[in-house]
Parts: sequence; structure tokens; C-alpha cells
Amino acid sequence: MRSAVILAGGGSRRLGREKALLEFEGKPLLCWTMERLQLVADEVIVVARSEEHARRLGELAGCGSAALVWDSVEGFGPVAGLYAGMSRAGGDLVFATACDLPFLSPKVVEKLFLLAEGSIGYDAAVPQHPNEYVEPLHSVYSRVKMKAACQRAIKNGERRIRAPLEELCINHVSVERLRSLDEGLLTFFNLNTPLDLERARRLWPKSDLIESR
Repeated sequence: MRSAVILAGGGSRRLGREKALLEFEGKPLLCWTMERLQLVADEVIVVARSEEHARRLGELAGCGSAALVWDSVEGFGPVAGLYAGMSRAGGDLVFATACDLPFLSPKVVEKLFLLAEGSIGYDAAVPQHPNEYVEPLHSVYSRVKMKAACQRAIKNGERRIRAPLEELCINHVSVERLRSLDEGLLTFFNLNTPLDLERARRLWPKSDLIESR
């Protein structure tokens, strides 16, 4: 069984609007992410920042068959979100991402699952760029190992998203191995600012993902 966790509790200060509910090409951004992941995962879990926020996402985004959970620990951002998601997930492997990737590629996610399934001795398959920058919110994790690592990070007061990764044995996947599935590597494009949003809307007509609408 494969699970997917979407972190949707961020404040979106730089963008000025809540990312999860931001309308993008006719539907909330969160819905695009859920629909893509439902193509490659057996279950999709959306993590909100609170019970009230989860209710709001369910009402406004129409989360359908996705499960809604929320952070049980305040002030720990993505680490708390990952812990909540891993706690709810049923699969041995979990793809974790944010809700602000409009070009998230199901083909790339599928490849990461396959790499994680075929890697003996590793706890995660994490994309890595040539400059060694990694994509912790575009990765597949061992549910058990990542849940425990997040729990320890919270206990130690660590808010950095990379803190739990430091405890894992990671298969760093060069993004060049994924380029044949996503030529422009737009799957990693996330929305942080109004300029990012403008660029995404310009790129959308050129994306092969529009075929999935």
C-alpha cells in the first residue's frame, strides 16, 4: 500500500493568500495536488494546521476521498505536519509534499515510489539537485522511520524540516534521473510569491499536465 501526505497548514505570508485554497486554473490548488496523487497512491492524507482549519479545507476544497488530519503540536510547522501525516498513513511508504506544487508530476512520484521500493537499506528516496539542494517535500519515506524521526525532532525542540532527515539513511536521487519524465523539472516548482504565481499561470498552457484535466 502506498500513502501520500499533503501539508496544507502553512501561513503563506509571502504569497499573501492561503495556498491550499488559492484558485489555480479553475480549482483550489489543493485539489490539483490531491487529484495527481490519487493516480499513484492508495490513500491521500491532507494535514491542516488545526481541527478548525481541517473543517474549512474540507468544506471549501472538497477533499473528497482524502483523509483530513491536523497538527497535534503547535509551532513546529512541517515537522509537526509530517508527524501527523505519518501517524495517520497506512502504507509502509509515504510520499510527502506541500500543497503549492501546481505541476506535480504523477510520473515522477511513481518513479520515486519505485526507487524507494527497490532500495534495500534506505529509509527514503529524496531528490537532489546538482548543487546538493534536496527536496524534502517531494520525497518518499519509510512511514515508521520518518514518524519516529519527526517525533524525536519535536521532543528535541527541532523545527527544521531537515532535522528528521538527518536521522534517516537516504537514497539521494539525482534530479537528472527524473528529467526524462519531466523535461523541465517543473514538478519541483512551488508557489511562494505573487511572481511565482504569475509565472505558473504563464507556464500552465505549455505543461503536459493539462491533459489530465
